[in-house]
Amino acid sequence: METRERADAARNRAKVLAAAAELFAAGDPRSVTMEDIARAAGIGRGTLYRRYPDVTSIAAALLDEHERRLQERLLRGAPPLGPGAPPGERLAAFFAAMVDLLDGHSHLVLGAETGTKRFTVGAYGFWRAHVLALLREAGTPDPEALADTLLAGLAPEVFLHQRAHGVTPDRLTSSLSRLARAVTAPGP
Repeated sequence: METRERADAARNRAKVLAAAAELFAAGDPRSVTMEDIARAAGIGRGTLYRRYPDVTSIAAALLDEHERRLQERLLRGAPPLGPGAPPGERLAAFFAAMVDLLDGHSHLVLGAETGTKRFTVGAYGFWRAHVLALLREAGTPDPEALADTLLAGLAPEVFLHQRAHGVTPDRLTSSLSRLARAVTAPGP
């Protein structure tokens, strides 16, 4: 039996997510506190904590919809991002899509997936499984060791560091595309 969300709980959830989105976009998401979010949403801290245990869970809730759309495109979308293209082309398309996601939502990713949280929160497991499957399909040696290494370039801290040093999303996408094709190229 599916439990329906009460109307007041739905309103509070919407207020929390809207307030958090503004706070995350306004400055360093790592400095946003639960008290900041409760105050901006106009709700009590107890109400906030009943639904979200910490700031990371709020950032993850905001990021979740964007990640789900990308996951759907990876599973059922048109090639090269979706099935039907060679592994190197799919990996390059995945990197391009991730750069777009980071460029548009790095403040959320930074709030939800920094440090070791990256491996347990969000869609990291899905991204890793996707990269691993493409590496295996390409016959890339030791794909288990390489998958996390390839994803490290998409860590939010790395992305923002590169952007702060003048690396444009286009340059990053181009570099990652070359890397994708190189690691999936047939061996000697």
